[in-house]
Amino acid sequence: MKKILTIALCLAAVGSMSAQKKVVDQASKLSGKNDQLTEARALIEQAKNNPETAKDARTYFVAGKLELDAFDNSFKKQMINPKDASVKPLEMGEQLLRAYKEFMKALPLDSLPNEKGQIKPKYSKDIASKLNGHFNDYFNAGGTFYNEKKFYPEAYEAFMIYGDMPDQPFADKSIKSIPDSVINTAYFNAGIAAYSGNKVEEAAEAFKRARLNNCDNPQNFVYELACWQYVAGQDSTKIDLAKNKISEVSKAGYDKFGMSQPIFVNNLVNSLVLDNKMNEAQALIDGLIQKTPDNAALYGLRGFINDRAGKDEESVADYRKAAELPDVDFETLKNASKKIFRVGTQKWNAIEGASPEARQDVKVNYFEYAKKLTEKAKAMNANDSDLDYVIENIDYALSTYFN
Repeated sequence: MKKILTIALCLAAVGSMSAQKKVVDQASKLSGKNDQLTEARALIEQAKNNPETAKDARTYFVAGKLELDAFDNSFKKQMINPKDASVKPLEMGEQLLRAYKEFMKALPLDSLPNEKGQIKPKYSKDIASKLNGHFNDYFNAGGTFYNEKKFYPEAYEAFMIYGDMPDQPFADKSIKSIPDSVINTAYFNAGIAAYSGNKVEEAAEAFKRARLNNCDNPQNFVYELACWQYVAGQDSTKIDLAKNKISEVSKAGYDKFGMSQPIFVNNLVNSLVLDNKMNEAQALIDGLIQKTPDNAALYGLRGFINDRAGKDEESVADYRKAAELPDVDFETLKNASKKIFRVGTQKWNAIEGASPEARQDVKVNYFEYAKKLTEKAKAMNANDSDLDYVIENIDYALSTYFN
């Protein structure tokens, strides 16, 4: 009796498994029939949620094939008639994304050892062929999503899939040989998409992948910097992480572009100063000044370093040097005026007694000189409220202390 019952239970289990496999078979038969795609997806979801087929590679292979077959059918219609109303480009892009995700679930399951310990993939070759064949479609889908303001996750994921695919084990020779510049464009686009969708850390990851892939686009580095600066300003729990990332990107940008892109050396110096590595920051700028002794930005940076190191006289001297050079920029002039005015105020407060010579020195060489720098800066940018505040304070000092 027990033997009969055991056999009956085994038959029931086999029957259940067979029933679930039939569900996958049913879904497979609907592949390529776009009008029945919803029904096919429902069948696959049923199989995914059943323990008997949830870990079966075929379940996910069929799921991915459903999506790609639907895409291919629409693509053929599009080739025949680009204005075919039944063709929905956004839906086609979504089908590509679903297909990739399903196939990526199928691949590891397809390489599991069987009951004899053997690894005999059944679907991996077919999956590789399908994904390789649709490689360029992912880039195009990313553009479609972006233009329709489907920034994240759609456009981001499509561009990232394209960028990542050459490094996938299943990528064929033609895909592996795609130039870095093309791959980096996909990563840059992914970063812009995520940034536009307010997914800043995801954007930073995309820009980072391009940076680490020999990217020669300085804007890629700039955007990665901007991402982490935004994170630092928005999330107090991630300030240290952001600070480290800013330092990493700044150094990479400086190593790559040198002084042709001052933003990187500026941020690198700022990172060193924040880490209290004053000597390292000073050595970096001293070395650059030796190479280009008439660069106002470099003297401005050294003025900033000396300011943070508490070396007021050295800082003032550097800012004066920067301000007199022909290539001085607005920010350097503004910073110089602030520093010189601040030191002048300190000197004024330290004067004892009448001391007319000391007072005249502060007036001419600090307050009036700082005022001259603000006027020069004002000519470059007339609408800077921070500069207006500096001017207001200098004017007050001049009219009050020397009336």
